[in-house]
Amino acid sequence: MPDVRKVVILGAGPAGLTAALYLARASLNPLVITGDLPGGQLMLTSMVENFPGFPEGILGPELMDLFKRQAERFGAQLVYDRVSKVDFRRRPFKIYTEGSVFEAEAVIIATGASARRLGLEGEKRLMGRGVSFCATCDGAFFKGKEVAVVGGGDSALEEALFLTKFANKVTVIHRRDRLRASPILQQRAFSNLKISFKWNSVVVDILGEKSVEGLVVEDVKNGLKEVLNTQGLFVAIGHEPNTEIFRGQIELDEKGYIMLKKGSMTNVEGVFAAGDVHDHRYRQAITAAGFGCMAALDVERYLGLR
Repeated sequence: MPDVRKVVILGAGPAGLTAALYLARASLNPLVITGDLPGGQLMLTSMVENFPGFPEGILGPELMDLFKRQAERFGAQLVYDRVSKVDFRRRPFKIYTEGSVFEAEAVIIATGASARRLGLEGEKRLMGRGVSFCATCDGAFFKGKEVAVVGGGDSALEEALFLTKFANKVTVIHRRDRLRASPILQQRAFSNLKISFKWNSVVVDILGEKSVEGLVVEDVKNGLKEVLNTQGLFVAIGHEPNTEIFRGQIELDEKGYIMLKKGSMTNVEGVFAAGDVHDHRYRQAITAAGFGCMAALDVERYLGLR
């Protein structure tokens, strides 16, 4: 039988590695199961300029390497594997990976969320080089340029409005002839002279080899295509929390985000959550790290009361 760990952390993004740092410094020897993308979504970004402490900015992968090294310095152990299923119905909790079974008195779920994608080859090729999923993260790189935002909900219009601080022109591309966003956001977007709309349209290709040089947009009604002159593409069609393996084990909301009860604890005593896996509002590296800190402190208190 495997040894029972005090705490196992699922996910190695800003939330998971911050929790690991705090728990390691508390001599709890946390085990971190990294998942498919060690480092989280910051591994898919280029320059990060809004994380405190780096006035000149820092590359996303470099920042996450610093997170990892700091946690490991104090004794956190990383296992490069993915979780296939969990059993939170009895204690100790069981976590199954493709190669092992782990048991823990407490678990922190920090598996994050993944941005929905368009599924285009150019989207993957130019990610971090003009294709972005976060205007707050990357908007400042597009000063004086023309950009496009794909989507029609609140997130898309929030991204578009934010981008007007930097870009000369923002085109919102939506597959329908009306938006799903809240009335107040629609009013703000329609009244902003920098924002225009491309209705009943979808992006079918992204032009450029080393950076975005334009978009091929198709009208869904007549099939006609045109090329938009744009140097940036922001995809804002929603996020999917990485929670499918926890369905039936802990309480999720209608969109699949983890619901919290007391601080960072889920409805299962001893199982905690941190970061984008429950946070569908802020979705920033700094807030994920903050949630990781809170979850670690809650775990310390939980284990101290047992």
